[in-house]
Amino acid sequence: MAKKSVVLLPETIEILVQMGEQIKLARLRRQLRAELVAERAGISRATLVSIEKGSPSVSMGCYAAVLHALNYMDKDLLLVAKDDVLGRKLQDLDLSIRKRVSKRR
Repeated sequence: MAKKSVVLLPETIEILVQMGEQIKLARLRRQLRAELVAERAGISRATLVSIEKGSPSVSMGCYAAVLHALNYMDKDLLLVAKDDVLGRKLQDLDLSIRKRVSKRR
């Protein structure tokens, strides 16, 4: 059975590339060797290089492990979709509003 590949939009690919560059810069600012970060994250150096290039074939878990290895930067993942403005507006539009108050007995 062949493995399915996900088709990504160009904007998403650019985001991954930018994220990879930011991870690499964070590692370099901390003056950490790639081998050390890969070892701390429990991945191979080749996988770390793929992450720093923004490869979409690397699992999200590996990205999170590298962020954690860079002094607990994985906490920033909690900010993803935290303020979902569009989702809240859509939710508010779907709320039913009662026209009358229910009678109490």
